[in-house]
Amino acid sequence: MPSFQAWVVTMTDSIPISTASLEDAASIAEIYAHYVAHSTATFETVAPGSAEMAARMELVFEGGYPWLVARDEQAMVLGYAYASRFKPRDGFRFACETSIYVRPDAMRRGLGTALLGALIEKCEATGLRQAFAIIAGTEPASVVLHARHGYRPCGTLENAGRKHGKWIDVFYMQRALGEGGDTPPPVEP
Repeated sequence: MPSFQAWVVTMTDSIPISTASLEDAASIAEIYAHYVAHSTATFETVAPGSAEMAARMELVFEGGYPWLVARDEQAMVLGYAYASRFKPRDGFRFACETSIYVRPDAMRRGLGTALLGALIEKCEATGLRQAFAIIAGTEPASVVLHARHGYRPCGTLENAGRKHGKWIDVFYMQRALGEGGDTPPPVEP
């Protein structure tokens, strides 16, 4: 997979965004573990270790989807974003699900905005036509972030998940990529 570079200017510094590698799996697993343990951003209840995270990353890479990381000046991973196949059936091959996580101590620096923007660009460059975000109703900042990037609400699954002793709605948001559904894809099998 070719390297992708975007530069993000925040109020305090410049943060490079690049394609993740399997060597980033431990850092990514650490970031994700926080959300598994302390939030409802994911409905997983047991955090995957670095080996499991590397296996998940390999599936994303093998599918031709992007996985990006934002790093600080010491090359520490501050956040990540990736796209994966929305559904396994072949008819969904031009649609993806996007996910984004930022280290809690790196929040409010524009990383989420930069990562999601770079991910959208990368998805469009690969020929994907629709992006879906599946967001817990308890995560309003994620809804706002996605709306600022052109995602629109397209459905709610009421009480779809349960975590930390409460039922949680799930919001589906959708964004066209490139020409979206206005034209057929460049290559049809």
